[in-house]
Amino acid sequence: MTALSVNLNAVAQLRNRRDLPWPSVTGIARIALDAGAAGITVHPRPDGRHIRRADVHDLAELIAAEYPHAEFNVEGYPTDEFLELATSVSLHQVTLVPDDPQQATSDHGWDFRGKANFLADIVRGLQADGRRVSLFCDPDAGPDDISAARDTGAARIELFTGPYGGCIEDEDAAAHELEAMRRTVDDALAKGLAVNAGHDLTLGNLPAFKTVLPEIAEVSIGHGLTADALILGFGEAVRQYRAILETD
Repeated sequence: MTALSVNLNAVAQLRNRRDLPWPSVTGIARIALDAGAAGITVHPRPDGRHIRRADVHDLAELIAAEYPHAEFNVEGYPTDEFLELATSVSLHQVTLVPDDPQQATSDHGWDFRGKANFLADIVRGLQADGRRVSLFCDPDAGPDDISAARDTGAARIELFTGPYGGCIEDEDAAAHELEAMRRTVDDALAKGLAVNAGHDLTLGNLPAFKTVLPEIAEVSIGHGLTADALILGFGEAVRQYRAILETD
């Protein structure tokens, strides 16, 4: 079964529009976890425009105290500041992304061959205390790229599903993207890497994704789920995404 990790960046961004403590990031995390989400994902950026350092600490404390079976995943580019934060709290997974700090959102995977030594050193340090490391990966990464990702020592890759999510009402383009991801997933699994996925997954495109790629270990979903929650409520949105992921 594919696990659902709820990304709370959009919730934090809404909160940050005012100098007020609501919507509460930890409060929404409780609702998501009570509705059956397997975990929580956040991506703190240096400018603090959505998730802040304090949120990472608060969420780590919440999960450890109230949801010991849930997972906490923190994403980010491995600056010294990010690595200090990631190693200062209890995390189950760290997802490393190649973003420029000023990017609005993640939009490409790592150059695994060009950054192999850089990533291997960071992966080794993060895993020393039992954290799982996942590396953001282009959906059409080739065999040599996947081999290089494996050789960093990371346990997982995370497929960037943005191109698939962008195929709105274009079934042929969506099928092409799914076929490319199918090849990448097959290669990763054959080389011993588990596979996560995330970016622009929605209630509309998740069923086909799940059908073609049932082996995905985890999806992290934030923007689409939060948009649906404006209509459905956060708990019900989580339940509807879970229902798709739990379908055989």
